[in-house]
Amino acid sequence: MSIDNLRQRYESAGQGHLFTFWDVLDESEREALRAQLEALDIERVNRIYNKAVSSEKELESSGGKEPIEPLPEDAADSVIGVPEKTREWRETGLQAIARGEVGVLLMAGGQGTRLGSSAPKGCYDIGLPSHKSLFQLQAERIARLQRIAEELTGKPAGSVVIPWYVMTSGPTRQETEAFFKKHNHFGLKAKNVIFFEQGTLPCLTMDGKVLLETRSRVAVAPEGNGGLYAALRQPLSPSDKSHTVLSDLDRRGVRYVHSYGVDNCLVRIADPVFVGYCIQKQADCAAKVVPKAYPTESVGVVARRGDKFSVVEYSEISREQAERRDAKGELAFRAANIVNHFYTADFLRSVEAFEDELAFHIARKKIPHVDLASGEAVKPAKPNGMKLEMFVFDVFPFTKRFAVLEVVRADEFSPLKNAPGTGSDDPETSRRDLLAQHRRFLEAAGAKVLDGVEIELSPLVTYAGEGLESVKGKTFSRSGYVESVEELDALV
Repeated sequence: MSIDNLRQRYESAGQGHLFTFWDVLDESEREALRAQLEALDIERVNRIYNKAVSSEKELESSGGKEPIEPLPEDAADSVIGVPEKTREWRETGLQAIARGEVGVLLMAGGQGTRLGSSAPKGCYDIGLPSHKSLFQLQAERIARLQRIAEELTGKPAGSVVIPWYVMTSGPTRQETEAFFKKHNHFGLKAKNVIFFEQGTLPCLTMDGKVLLETRSRVAVAPEGNGGLYAALRQPLSPSDKSHTVLSDLDRRGVRYVHSYGVDNCLVRIADPVFVGYCIQKQADCAAKVVPKAYPTESVGVVARRGDKFSVVEYSEISREQAERRDAKGELAFRAANIVNHFYTADFLRSVEAFEDELAFHIARKKIPHVDLASGEAVKPAKPNGMKLEMFVFDVFPFTKRFAVLEVVRADEFSPLKNAPGTGSDDPETSRRDLLAQHRRFLEAAGAKVLDGVEIELSPLVTYAGEGLESVKGKTFSRSGYVESVEELDALV
């Protein structure tokens, strides 16, 4: 596009001020700005801004009047206390995995800033005896699950593939890919680990004008984990515009997708129980949840807003609602959201059709920028602009067949959010919860683990406690890390 046409396009969109410094930029600065402006869908930015502002006003004028109700009983099931059902769901899920119909989407765009690390969060070592990173734990669970599916269906080793789609962000893309390469993709084939990038949106003034970070660069921010859906349609490489995550799912014959956040050390990737449950329910989108720990826990819950499924933030629920009990004596609003979702590939493809109806959330922030009159850099002392973001659960109200599966928190959820030594959701609690789970695996298989003994089981040994029959009757008196069942004998 010629520079005159580009300028005219931005003038027509009411964003012509982005060319304010064009005449004083050198050639390399002009090229950088031009490339950024050509890549930006400025009309979409305007649509998103207008929708976000109008939705916020509508919500304020209605006073959030849409009634918030707990999940209806027929929308949710639980793995708690139903071993026969769980086995049936697992079998259905493993069969789908064996047919190559299951893929995994990892949201890994965050940095470990709160953990005192600038590296991608998935690179973090929570202090296990093995010193494995979160990425490695997850990769090895995929490898183990592929093997389980092969053994169940009599397929040869290496024939079952669960493709892993890793969503990074601008700041984490290079380092994440380098980390995987350095560790040889943790034993997975490189062609089955596909990296892609979360989108960004320009930062805006309060009245919707795009801010310049410098004279030659637009200020941008990640568009939230809900940017996942648009990112699935972006080319995976500049050389082949037709190759996207969605086209890759299609090419591989993947029909079902499990999506999760990187910071949960207990996450069961491509969990066959969850996948099988969703297949049996014929869900097009689903959420895995855990029971709230206590009524006022600061977590969003999956519930109904009006007649639609939604994640309701804890601040939107009154204390009376939070403490409400159902007929069984359980919390009515108990389905804590843990960013753990199922989709059909068809549903992911359908998001584009209703994307314009999704309202981005406005976060008013202090955004450094260049003053258009003076050209000087400004570091504001109070919020001067907005960042727009979408959450991954914003699609829930648009699903036709939604399902919820409740799982045991101790088995499946221990998030890593806070700095070491915080006492909750930190590296120490992650380490504690994972090692406690491994102790339970051994005890459930008939072994005894003496007090104070800590045993770490490689995910290549067991995915969810299976394959440990040989430990029955043994007493473990020594701590250690094992990469095979046989190595456990040294810890007796």
